[in-house]
Amino acid sequence: MDKLAVNGGRPVRETMLPYGRQYVDEGDIEAVREVMKSDFLTTGPAVKKAEEKLCEITGAKYGVAVCNGTTALHCACMAADISPGDEVIVTPLTFAASANCVLYCGGTPVFADIDSETWELSPQAVRDSITPRTKAVIAVDYTGQPCEYSSIAGICEENGLTLIEDASHAIGTRYKGRPAGSIADMTTFSFHPVKTVTSGEGGAVMTDSYETCDRLRLAAKHGITHNPKVTGTDDLWYYEQIELGNNYRLTDMQCALLMSQLEKLSLFARRRKQITEQYKTALEDIPEVILQREYEGSDTVRHIFVVRLDLSMLKAGRKQVFDALRAENIGVNVHYIPVYWFPYYSAMGYRRGICPNAEALYESIVTLPMFYSMTDGDVRDVIAAVKKVIYYYRTG
Repeated sequence: MDKLAVNGGRPVRETMLPYGRQYVDEGDIEAVREVMKSDFLTTGPAVKKAEEKLCEITGAKYGVAVCNGTTALHCACMAADISPGDEVIVTPLTFAASANCVLYCGGTPVFADIDSETWELSPQAVRDSITPRTKAVIAVDYTGQPCEYSSIAGICEENGLTLIEDASHAIGTRYKGRPAGSIADMTTFSFHPVKTVTSGEGGAVMTDSYETCDRLRLAAKHGITHNPKVTGTDDLWYYEQIELGNNYRLTDMQCALLMSQLEKLSLFARRRKQITEQYKTALEDIPEVILQREYEGSDTVRHIFVVRLDLSMLKAGRKQVFDALRAENIGVNVHYIPVYWFPYYSAMGYRRGICPNAEALYESIVTLPMFYSMTDGDVRDVIAAVKKVIYYYRTG
């Protein structure tokens, strides 16, 4: 048996392979360069074109580009009229922004547990979490796999709740033939560099409702309107602030990069699916490794590839496995620490134990590298390192 690098052996790779990395080509650079030579660096035509391109890809009628995924979520909560006294159901297995956005509006996040096999928000847990104060559900497409929207959307409709899809991981994903972005009342995206497409930083909110789109624009642009139907005048210089909004605008330079990246979405998606299949084929027969179950109707473009360790079959904990893989120069990560475990949430009264499936999953997961420019050799290195470490620590 090969000696682990963490114990002084030779690592599988000579250089560190990160868990995520952007891909920017000359076409992307040229698109940004052209905008930088134009009259508009922000609030110009590239923003509108990017929003139209997102609508084309997702099937949504309207889109509002904003400066990152967190502000997209905040705008969605503002458009849903979340306010003090309101509760919003959300998964704990997510980045903190998915719950923080509720707090920004004065609402209360209510954490509902995940399904233990799909790792997505459990429809039954959503139903069990509804109270008279519940106003919305934020369903997170964890790893890029969509939630079970046929059930969750029905629950929201039955109870008069707004459904917000946090699809930060899921651009390009389809659920029962429908693209992420056209399923929920509102869908938010993130275009951070480790996501499938990037604008550096950036985000967007998609909706089919004109009224909701109008609220989103007010939320993202200072609460200011130029609409003559509201202001009562068509003077080009006149505007009114009718709400307390934010400056969450995305620049034309970023939108130029985003549009160029979106032209490559099918290419990016295909490669991520290839890497996913290579991982699945290599790891599905290793009993110590548990893979996320993908249910019928999900056509997933994965942002991250997460494996669960059956720690009962290993003579090592997750930290030892994590450290051993890092020593092999595989840049593994962990997604995510349950949000309510953070000190800020603990100080508000949230306690451990409220979502046992999510907590148990967190204790045993590792995120493997996944990005477009990974070569087949890189993928083989990841698989070799996982097997090397698991075989070393297995109890059998």
